[in-house]
Amino acid sequence: MNHTKAPFRYDIVGSFLRPAALMKMREAYAAGNAAAEELRQAEDAAIRDLVAKEKEVGLRAVTDGEFRRRYWHLDFLAALDGVEEIGAAHWSVAFKGAQPKAATVKITDKVDFGAHPFLEHFRFLNGLAGDALAKMTIPSPSMLHLICCVRATDYAPIPRYENEDALFEAIALAYQKAIRAFYEAGCRYLQLDDTSWGEFCDPEKRAAYEARGFDLDRIECAYVAMINRALEAKPADMTITMHICRGNFRSTWFSSGGYEPVAEVLFGGCRIDGFFLEYDSDRAGGFAPLDFIKDQRVVLGLVTSKSGMLEKREDIVARIHEAAKHVPLDQLCLSPQCGFSSTEEGNILTEQEQWNKLRFIKEIAESVWK
Repeated sequence: MNHTKAPFRYDIVGSFLRPAALMKMREAYAAGNAAAEELRQAEDAAIRDLVAKEKEVGLRAVTDGEFRRRYWHLDFLAALDGVEEIGAAHWSVAFKGAQPKAATVKITDKVDFGAHPFLEHFRFLNGLAGDALAKMTIPSPSMLHLICCVRATDYAPIPRYENEDALFEAIALAYQKAIRAFYEAGCRYLQLDDTSWGEFCDPEKRAAYEARGFDLDRIECAYVAMINRALEAKPADMTITMHICRGNFRSTWFSSGGYEPVAEVLFGGCRIDGFFLEYDSDRAGGFAPLDFIKDQRVVLGLVTSKSGMLEKREDIVARIHEAAKHVPLDQLCLSPQCGFSSTEEGNILTEQEQWNKLRFIKEIAESVWK
């Protein structure tokens, strides 16, 4: 296996804590007290500083920290053709603590990928990456269906998508266009972020969805088929990974459960290059489901991004070797379990603690994979 190719032995999920100056500017812009150009300049400056720090800490892949977004997923989805952001009467995802600002998206017309603002966001990042690899993170194709058609209790398909297979195909083709567009913009490392699998691992959520009439086994197979259809557009020299999350808002979570319910269909069937898997708490279960992994790299999210306290080094090393009983050590990597700021509010730790986490991960990875 070529160890110079992403995902790397020590890697990142994507988002970083927003610096105070950027937070202040975003608040001013939201209140109508700053112009869009002022916000863009503040974002540019914050991203330049972030990328310099990422490279200083030794990361081989860098992101823009998702500094131009409010949410890890809605900003991208709402900018797709045929999708609109709407306010939500209530938040459909109940976190175990604080709740995000209520917002969601709905499908209003033909789903497609057109003049998407994230392409320019990537070009700016790529211009700063230098000898590092610029990594772009976007929500997985399954997130659009999950949010609009599964979580929503009032979903009614538009005539175009009364046949649900037509919707799955439209989403896949839109993502094919996205993959090609990012590739043409210079992207060689793309990540699909996905909370649907975390929800499908949760016994309570499974029971609730099934009580509403959903056949989750069918949906899981449809999601894998849709993602694989999108991946048909992936050039050979492009790496596309998937990050599976159980919720990450202000250091809280919303799903719990091991990977057993989805392991065979997802790990065994999805033609992704690597999985970033949350394993920082008992809520993620054990490593046995990794037996279904084929040739994908597995990035173990053993170090939490929800707290600034460093784990015990020997515990992390021991867990890596425990995972290696199910997946060859050569296929394993290490990262935080999630980003540090899936929404603009950020997790409850300091920027210094954030960077300490990444240095800690790098040191462990270099000791395990000498």
